[in-house]
Amino acid sequence: MGSAVAPWKSLLLRALESNGQIKHSKFLQLATIGTNGRPSNRTVVFREFEEGTDRIHIYTDSRSRKIEELKNCPFAEICWYFTDTWEQFRISGRMEVVDASCLDATKFKQRAEAWSSISPKSRMQYLGPSPGLPHLAEQPAKEPFLDSYSGPVDAFCLLVFDPDQVDYLNLKSEERNLFRAIPSFGGEKLWETERINP
Repeated sequence: MGSAVAPWKSLLLRALESNGQIKHSKFLQLATIGTNGRPSNRTVVFREFEEGTDRIHIYTDSRSRKIEELKNCPFAEICWYFTDTWEQFRISGRMEVVDASCLDATKFKQRAEAWSSISPKSRMQYLGPSPGLPHLAEQPAKEPFLDSYSGPVDAFCLLVFDPDQVDYLNLKSEERNLFRAIPSFGGEKLWETERINP
């Protein structure tokens, strides 16, 4: 029998709270499939859960390599380790890219709200040179201007990660559970839990 409420979400929220005094507790690794078919991994920042769901929001630069990879193959995996509580979450799912070309009104609004939630310093990063390209020694003559009242710049991208499997490991208690999303007749995502060996 499945549960409509993601049972792993409360474990993750508790881990975030228990490790909240550690700045890097919001850092997680995001793995995608590179356009060459090889794994591609990087560290990103957890921003929030989408309200009323188990979907995870991440902000990134639309010019980064991960965007091309996700548009080529939307499947990804997160690995999150909490050092104080010795808990690991490996979360598999599908990533939706919400960029400047998005026409969906709800997603458009989410992207604008995400933009307004970040600091002016963070916003300025999206006006810099394209990530991953060779560094040019000459710098621009003046700092780029950013109107604090305007909406997101084109380079700002909201990633919405929709989990379908979570492998949870607690190294202190030696407990390991596998949570899997199962389809239901109403289209709502249900979760089943299986205890597995650590």
